Amino acid sequence: MMQMRPVVSVLLLLLAGCTGRSRLVGEAPQLRRPPQTPAPLRTAEAGPTLHLHYGRGGDPGSAIADFMYFVPLISPEPVTVSTSAGNTQRARVLSARRRVAATSFSVVCPFEVEGTGSQQNAIDQTAHVRRHERKLRAGGSLARLLDYIRYEGPGRGRIEVDGMVADGIPTATEVRLVFNDGGRSPVTIGLKDIYYADGAYRSANEIVARVNALTFSRSADPPRMGVSVASVMRKDAGQNLWESIKGRVAGAVANLLIKPIHVEAAGNQAMLDFGLSLLLRDPTYTFPRAKNLTSL
Repeated sequence: MMQMRPVVSVLLLLLAGCTGRSRLVGEAPQLRRPPQTPAPLRTAEAGPTLHLHYGRGGDPGSAIADFMYFVPLISPEPVTVSTSAGNTQRARVLSARRRVAATSFSVVCPFEVEGTGSQQNAIDQTAHVRRHERKLRAGGSLARLLDYIRYEGPGRGRIEVDGMVADGIPTATEVRLVFNDGGRSPVTIGLKDIYYADGAYRSANEIVARVNALTFSRSADPPRMGVSVASVMRKDAGQNLWESIKGRVAGAVANLLIKPIHVEAAGNQAMLDFGLSLLLRDPTYTFPRAKNLTSL
């Protein structure tokens, strides 16, 4: 037995060394906050602040207009925001599940919107139409112009963030807002074609698309927002089963054909910065002020 002890000791040391190395391989780095902008946002430059309690007690949530403030931020055209009378919609981030590796990270933050009412961001395409006046007067048209983005009633979803880590500093590369975790998404967008006839600009082919997800990416240049839809229906379509089936089929086809929508660079960056705040579990996130917001 005395002769076995050195051998056993050596084996134990080897096993301990192997175990130690296995813990180090792929070990998550200690994250460091990226360098800040030269100065914090001044009051005149700041938009609303989201409160991110991650499900802790006493979370009052944020007003739906604050949660959806990214819409006027990303819009290249003027946006008018309106909420229904007596609106009680409030959004809460429920948790933050993080996965951090040596060179990458991901975050999943479930959220919920409670309360009643609706919130709408109406997009004013007047200037865009005028920029294409010659084309329209020559008989052309502008297809699938974004008319509005609307959030109606309660809902559940999640925010997904992916990114890279270099020297312990994280960089968000993609942020996805998924709206249909509660079943049918409460988010719809209106789209329409514009043409010129009888001395006036007119609308045609007005459709309503139910949105499952919106995606913001760092790699796109110029920045573009990806859109995934559940269904596409004519604005004047009925609510019967047949129309619903046609809408889902049209949505499946639209996901194959729909092109990412051009968005403002400042808004795209704000969404990536928001994703980074979720990774770092910041208690709040303040949007920059939307320059194209015409009213609240």
